Amino acid sequence: MDTAVKYDIEVIKDEARQLVNKGVVSRQAPIYALCKYIPGREWICVELELEKNDFLLRDKIIDLLGREDWYED
Repeated sequence: MDTAVKYDIEVIKDEARQLVNKGVVSRQAPIYALCKYIPGREWICVELELEKNDFLLRDKIIDLLGREDWYED
């Protein structure tokens, strides 16, 4: 039985957003930087999902996050 986590694009975006909010990765870092925080055996699933959604590993994490709402002005 396969217990691997299912990584759909929304899960990947949420994971990236959490890492950015914690200050672990920069919005300007390439998406590839996320591989340090996702188990190796699951990274291929992430890569395939990103590719399916027209993201490249060299794209910036900010591109993956898309529009962010800011409430402080």
